[in-house]
Amino acid sequence: MTDFDLFSIGHSNIAAAQFITMLRAAGVEAIADVRSLPASRFCPWFSQKNLMPLLAGENFGYLFFGETLGGRPRDPALYCDGIADYEAMAKAPSFQAGIDRVLAEAVRHRLCLMCSEREPLECHRCLLVARALAARGVTIGHFARWCDRGARHYRAPTDRTSRTCRRRPLRNWT
Repeated sequence: MTDFDLFSIGHSNIAAAQFITMLRAAGVEAIADVRSLPASRFCPWFSQKNLMPLLAGENFGYLFFGETLGGRPRDPALYCDGIADYEAMAKAPSFQAGIDRVLAEAVRHRLCLMCSEREPLECHRCLLVARALAARGVTIGHFARWCDRGARHYRAPTDRTSRTCRRRPLRNWT
């Protein structure tokens, strides 16, 4: 599974052991957590305080990117009608700094972006973060439904997929 520069995964309710197995099989070395709030009420093993020691015990790194790449920004100007405006977020200097940091870390570690949503096309890690990375030439493999088939490549989201995901249509940011 070396066709990708980095990976993305939505932890959803996957068992911790299966999560570790998938990361290891893909050659992942560190998790880049892109959740705005790194906690899970339903799967507490994915809360930051539990996940960090789990990953460390399995020789994986943990990097938190939620302040810059999270899907729920603190700045009210980055919302439109109460919904995060991915186009505006992608232009924010803090977001661009977060993308720069991912790229720098990807030189040091084989990274996997992590959020909570299972399906990539329903999550900002694909619709926002991976799209910005792809615009810089990065190839991302998205783990879908944690099946034995491993990671898959998704094309950059189109207006059709963004409407399917109940998001505002995305325009070209580049």
